[in-house]
Amino acid sequence: MKKSHTRTRAKAPAKKTEKVPIAILISGRGSNMRALIEACARPDYPAEIVLVLSNRPDAPGLEVAEAAGLKTLVIDHKPFGKDREAHEREIDAALQASGAMLVVLAGYMRVLTPWLVKAWEDRMLNIHPSLLPAFPGLHTHEAAIKAGVKEHGCTVHLVTSGVDEGPILGQASVPVLENDTPETLAARVLEQEHLLYPDVLEMICRTVG
Repeated sequence: MKKSHTRTRAKAPAKKTEKVPIAILISGRGSNMRALIEACARPDYPAEIVLVLSNRPDAPGLEVAEAAGLKTLVIDHKPFGKDREAHEREIDAALQASGAMLVVLAGYMRVLTPWLVKAWEDRMLNIHPSLLPAFPGLHTHEAAIKAGVKEHGCTVHLVTSGVDEGPILGQASVPVLENDTPETLAARVLEQEHLLYPDVLEMICRTVG
């Protein structure tokens, strides 16, 4: 059963909100990270970005984060070869050192090992460009059009060892239009991602903060 998500924004409190430290993992341009940076800049938003970490030295999102004055770190996966857990142990050490309480995946294009998932169980979020459980994995927009569905969208979920199988925290939908291409559909879904992810993160932070 799909969980509904209603976008509501709480009124700003009289005093500065206590902020939950979060780390963001990226592999590319970090468009969802941009939305989170903007949200975290609000004094009433209950999250603070303490680290942006990438597995790719050339990820454009690193420059975006640095321009926002955020601490960035690269832990390139290539020197570790096929030893994914060794790579993730380095990542985990950096996350622990940052003081992050939550980890937010924003276009992090690596399948995580059970070791890291277990280390951050119930404290790691991901956003996926489909209405899960429909269309897990890659090429979701092409799959939605091919399947002839009338509704598509995005899902924020907790990360578990099963790919895109974690508990759903929130969803947002868009109609699939008759003349849609994967590109036009992706663009509309991305707009909803940029609204949904900050809202769900806010909801989670207010429960743990």
